[in-house]
Amino acid sequence: MDFVYDLFVVFHLLGMAAVVGGYAAAQPRVSELMVWGARAQLITGIILVGMAESIDSLGKDPNMPKIITKLVVAVLVAGFAEMGRADAKRGKALPWMTHAAGGLAILNVFIAALWH
Repeated sequence: MDFVYDLFVVFHLLGMAAVVGGYAAAQPRVSELMVWGARAQLITGIILVGMAESIDSLGKDPNMPKIITKLVVAVLVAGFAEMGRADAKRGKALPWMTHAAGGLAILNVFIAALWH
């Protein structure tokens, strides 16, 4: 089961890379890469927390205040990415949505790495 958990960690990190990398590459528009990365972050994050909570053999003890904070930020990232991409498809890109999605994704990286 450790392998499956680690595999979801890899997918979670790839989602983060897609959002942050897409932000760096696609300014001032939200790219499809950012949208799919934000979706992957939400889905894999929820799966990881579910696995950590329910499988004792993993030996994980999730920090729930941190998880809730990251979830709120991830939902905001996904929301701004979805809205920004929809606006870009209609030809009215709003750069602040791109910066909001990218900046919040970077904030989530800091929360993940620095909050112990």
